[in-house]
Amino acid sequence: MRKRKLGQRVLIIGLSLYAVIQVYPFFWLILFSFKSNSEIFGGNIAGFPEKMLWSNYQDAFFGGKVGLYLFNSTLVTALTIALTLFVSALAAYAIARLRWKFSKTAMVIFLTGMMIPIHATLLPLFISFRDMKILNTYWSLILPYTAFGIPIAMYILVGFMQAIPGEMEESAFMDGAGVFSSFFRIILPIVKPAMATVAIFTFLSAWNELMFAITFISKSQFRTLTVGLQSMVGQYATKWGPIGAGLVIGTIPTIIIYAIMSKEIQNSLVTAGAVKG
Repeated sequence: MRKRKLGQRVLIIGLSLYAVIQVYPFFWLILFSFKSNSEIFGGNIAGFPEKMLWSNYQDAFFGGKVGLYLFNSTLVTALTIALTLFVSALAAYAIARLRWKFSKTAMVIFLTGMMIPIHATLLPLFISFRDMKILNTYWSLILPYTAFGIPIAMYILVGFMQAIPGEMEESAFMDGAGVFSSFFRIILPIVKPAMATVAIFTFLSAWNELMFAITFISKSQFRTLTVGLQSMVGQYATKWGPIGAGLVIGTIPTIIIYAIMSKEIQNSLVTAGAVKG
């Protein structure tokens, strides 16, 4: 019992130190966002600000157009998640639950997308979007984000759906339910935790993406947050406090999304074990 308690204490101390190491950069960023350039370059880079400059957030949100960039990122990411979940859920159901000749071939084609480097498609996509005249639009980001989000979504959802016992659908079919009714009433509620996992992965990849956003978008009204924050760096002088405030504003949605959906990810592990059992 003493060894067990000692081991638990060591584990708690280790996890606490790890948590502090992970949380401290964000805490430092919050302090950084309230400082002026003179204080940042005057030696007080890591301490508490001498004066809380709330105006940094006002300058970032309105003067630096962070509010507009935040709206653009939210719109692009939300539509990307919705399209990725819709397409991948239906395709995964067709591959995992329906019997047809080329289901395995289709799955291989979907998973091949995981092997394609994103940056290798930069020039072909640019030429295609230019010819389609959708550069400097939201669709020039939503379409590639969705295309690269579907393979990993298929990998997660197909494996999850294949573990669901077939008897659950057979009883529904015997009661007269169709394919779509079975999908929406039986399969979809079971795989909801897995879809939350897919949503988080898709959110992180779309929210933090820079290369496509900086290549396909040149007009400021369509810039996402990653490109917008980069444009706040001046050629001759830069106000680092407002940039720090913009980074804080851009980080908060990530924390909120993860806090909301982290429980669903834990439920997906529990549900997967229960279904397999």
